[in-house]
Amino acid sequence: MTVVDRGARPLGPAEPVRPVHVLRAAGVSLVVAAAVDGLPEVLHWGRDVGQIADTDADDVVLALGRPVSPSAFDAPWPLTVLPTERDGWEGRPGIAGHVDGAPLVPRWRDARVASDGMELVVTAHSDVLALRSVFALDGAGVLRVRHAVTGRSDVPVHLQALEATLPVGERVAEVLDLGGRWTRERTPQRRALTAGSHARESRRGRTGHDAPTLLALGTSGFDDEAGEVWAVHLAWSADAVHRIDLLAEARPLLGAGELLRAGEVVLGRGETFTTPDAVFVWSDEGLDGVSARFHDSLRARPGHPRRPRPVVLNTWEAVYYRQELAPLVALAETAADIGVERFVLDDGWFLGRRSDRTSLGDWRVDPAVWPDGLRPLVDRVRELGMEFGLWFEPEMVSPVSELAVAHPEWLLQRPDDDVRTWRNQYVLDMANPDARAFVLEAMSAVIGEHHVEFVKWDQNRDVVHAVHDGRAGLDAHTRGVYALMDELRARHPWLEIEACASGGARVDLGVLERTDRVWPSDTNDALERLPVQRWTEVLLPLELIGSHVGPEVSHTTGRHLDLDFRMAVSLFGSAGIETDVTTLTPVELDRIRAWTALYRRERGLLHTGRLRHLDLGDPGLATTSVVATDRSRALVRVARTATGPQSLAVPLRLRGLDRTRRYRLAPVAGIGVPHGLDMVPPQWIERGFLELPGAVLEDVGARLPMLAPGTAVVLECRALD
Repeated sequence: MTVVDRGARPLGPAEPVRPVHVLRAAGVSLVVAAAVDGLPEVLHWGRDVGQIADTDADDVVLALGRPVSPSAFDAPWPLTVLPTERDGWEGRPGIAGHVDGAPLVPRWRDARVASDGMELVVTAHSDVLALRSVFALDGAGVLRVRHAVTGRSDVPVHLQALEATLPVGERVAEVLDLGGRWTRERTPQRRALTAGSHARESRRGRTGHDAPTLLALGTSGFDDEAGEVWAVHLAWSADAVHRIDLLAEARPLLGAGELLRAGEVVLGRGETFTTPDAVFVWSDEGLDGVSARFHDSLRARPGHPRRPRPVVLNTWEAVYYRQELAPLVALAETAADIGVERFVLDDGWFLGRRSDRTSLGDWRVDPAVWPDGLRPLVDRVRELGMEFGLWFEPEMVSPVSELAVAHPEWLLQRPDDDVRTWRNQYVLDMANPDARAFVLEAMSAVIGEHHVEFVKWDQNRDVVHAVHDGRAGLDAHTRGVYALMDELRARHPWLEIEACASGGARVDLGVLERTDRVWPSDTNDALERLPVQRWTEVLLPLELIGSHVGPEVSHTTGRHLDLDFRMAVSLFGSAGIETDVTTLTPVELDRIRAWTALYRRERGLLHTGRLRHLDLGDPGLATTSVVATDRSRALVRVARTATGPQSLAVPLRLRGLDRTRRYRLAPVAGIGVPHGLDMVPPQWIERGFLELPGAVLEDVGARLPMLAPGTAVVLECRALD
């Protein structure tokens, strides 16, 4: 064994000066040190460290910079903003590829760092690439990282990876991300952090039912309320990599990037590839703190929905493909009577569409079903005071369709390559400008003629074996989908779009840059929906999450559920109805009428307040609250999903109230208080309210009724002053 004596290494004035740049917002800091040679290094990302004076910069670098470790390189090496082997990094590289067969390991020169306190821009170049990296910290403390590389050589650069990474605190001990399947999207999975480089790859061609949604590292035992958490989400609607590196010689690293197929991105001189944004969030208030930052950031966007989210009725589970004018008019009339504000005609209105085996791509109103066109239905919907919405699946084509016969060259997946159909359909190549223009014109004709206010934009298959112009084409196709959405909204600026993909297979911040809500799952079974929506809420605020009251018997599970329970679950979202309301009894219609009135009254709170998930100590309860920003009010839903371990119901302890104010806690009008399993329910429930200080409600709480599985109670907590 060789022993190297480093004790005589001098410190102090001989060390070169390395300028330090700091971004700060909402209790978060990013500290970046410029390099003497090569790219800068992130010294810290997490809790706000305050402003660092220029006179302290050298000591900050000495304090936080990486020293030489045993059995390692002979000199310190930096963990740069784009780590590679050239820097000394032996984990997953930040950039990878090849140039004429030689590995792409750029030697960056003339690196420059510019910062205005909220955005930091790094520029550099190598022999074959120019780099521009942007780190933008917003007012919610959310950090977006984006890299762009431009070819500088006549020899093409084959890019295979370009990923955003940031170091996290050494205290991290656990990993959380999400998995799932159709109708069970966003299922949490948690494990201990272990050594090595770990990549979670998504290869669905869309975000996916099993997408990680975010990758989070946290301190031991972190939960909804407590613990430090560092998380990343990729704002991208196709293949992705979420990554962790825990090496003995470096701080833990968290990152994400687009998953690139071989030959997919090849850069000639002057050609640029820009990554999707990797969105990084730190919180010292557990997962709800992570969510609060995401939600605040999204709500501050210029394009965030501002007007109240309307009560929707979608026709899918009411009529499926059985479209006829008279039943749909009756459905619309009943919908308007119970408080619906937007009527959405789902799949089945266009040429020859009687099942999922035909007609995608032929976006013309079917004269066999609609001899007078859609105008009679649309006019009646408008007479009733409702907006009109329409279903499309713009990226797809049925083999049995006029479009597939006329333009087989527009397919992204070639049938002669033995690519399998999925739901009896193929994918159109949206990177093909002719295909995209055709779909744009077809959709625009229908939307413009009927002044359609809302489009349910569906995408019902994974995308595999995607080929554009002879090479892997998923990146170009996805950017083409985004362009189509952008072009459609530019033509019809009033239009709102819902992102649906077999339910919740396209829930990401990339598609939400150009849509107004997502459909989180195809299951309207309220018991199944509770966890789906809860884990969608880790990323998105309620106003962006479609949530519908489905039929009494769920079409995906066959389960019977009480109407009040279904309404209680759907209330916390962008609410709607997806059942044949013409078959309901007068009593049921009165209950839904009261619920839509409740939603319209409370959506201002639900869609602006702080969302919290409350652990009451009973694993059979799912408890969600929304607290107003001024803490004057809160709305709480307590849902029983399974029997609990105790015979005595637990107390409801609220978080986020003003501890010095007094509040009245009472069940809300519009959703009935279910009959519990208690022989005698708590007396305050019988009386109808409690009045207590906020500190008591937070620390002691109020005893709940013993709810039966498949029931819920919604309560309002209102300040008395």
